[in-house]
Amino acid sequence: MITLKREKDLIPMRKAGKIVADVLDMIREMVRPGISTADIDSAAEALIIKAGATPAFKGYKVPGIPVPFPGAVCTSVNDEVVHGIPSPDRILHEGDIVSVDVGSCYSGYYGDAASTFPVGHIDRKTMKLLDVTRESLDLAIAVALPGKTLGDVGHAVESFVTPHGFGIVREYAGHGIGKHLHEPPQILNYGQPGHGMILKGGLTLAIEPMVMAGAEEVVVGPDRWVVKTADGSKAAHFEKTVFLRDGQAEILTPWSWN
Repeated sequence: MITLKREKDLIPMRKAGKIVADVLDMIREMVRPGISTADIDSAAEALIIKAGATPAFKGYKVPGIPVPFPGAVCTSVNDEVVHGIPSPDRILHEGDIVSVDVGSCYSGYYGDAASTFPVGHIDRKTMKLLDVTRESLDLAIAVALPGKTLGDVGHAVESFVTPHGFGIVREYAGHGIGKHLHEPPQILNYGQPGHGMILKGGLTLAIEPMVMAGAEEVVVGPDRWVVKTADGSKAAHFEKTVFLRDGQAEILTPWSWN
């Protein structure tokens, strides 16, 4: 069931979103060669708890996956698209990229956002992958307005990404968010303009382009969590939570890239 949010709902959602943004801003500064994904996870969890929230992903259960997600955040390195599990054994090296997905729950409401970070110096093609994915998120947010459709949002991503020769992740998508981490509607990163559900003011959406440097096929690892590119190409993931209102979507997770 799709729920439209009112101002009283936005107060805790803005707080949850600000906590997520603060975590991503912190991680941007700490990512460097030599740290582990467990270092990222522990720092993120500490900040979330200090802010009076709880990590939304830790212990999260999905039907068909026997083990709940063990980390406070998802840390997906290089060819890992989403749901990478933090580990002290996963050390970041010069030239890697790491996508960090952060969720927090504050007073019963959720915030969700992600960013992909370069580890030291990265090659030109990988930097282009990050730039294109991030810009596709901005384009999707720009059309996420009352009266537009879900197809408009997906088309904004697809029509920008594919001419650059990159692949769209089609098996995973963005989502509604509020009192639950994942609510309807599903927000695909592809679509036809004017098609799909008509957007209404009051919707809160987590829009999240996931883009691959190579082909579009993905595979799921034996742990049933980690999703990788089938051809071993690198992947990028950017996400923000937004509130739809007339004129312009309000970004509830205002992390910064620079």
